[in-house]
Amino acid sequence: MGRLSEILQLARARAEAQRLAYAGALTPQEAHEIWRLAPGARLVDVRTRAEWVWVGRVPGAVEIEWQSWPEGQTNPNFLAQLRQQVDREALVLFLCRSGVRSHHAAALAAANGWSECYNVLEGFEGDKDAVGRRGNVGGWRRAGLPWTN
Repeated sequence: MGRLSEILQLARARAEAQRLAYAGALTPQEAHEIWRLAPGARLVDVRTRAEWVWVGRVPGAVEIEWQSWPEGQTNPNFLAQLRQQVDREALVLFLCRSGVRSHHAAALAAANGWSECYNVLEGFEGDKDAVGRRGNVGGWRRAGLPWTN
């Protein structure tokens, strides 16, 4: 079994154990490796425009807001924008700040025809530290994966 299959099997086992409504859950490192190894895989960053500008971007990611900022309203065009930018046959990795919005995006996409949806656990910024700040514990950025200011 190759590395790609090994990681996907682990992600699917997590989904089964947690009864997730989508194919699997990946650590940031696993997601990056899948994105690199799987032809046609797409990373969809569902953070807000403000987060992309002020916190950082992942080069090559598809950017579709799950919620608007500062209102926090769910994007009514999310599925239409996803359809325009991501093939339903693609392996899709959803990323947000902490893994919560991306969880919901993966579930919605899976319910609407994308069969290979994965949530990136820890998100871009990771969990809160002891004083309630993000960016010091886990996440895409802390793992040293590609990102820009």
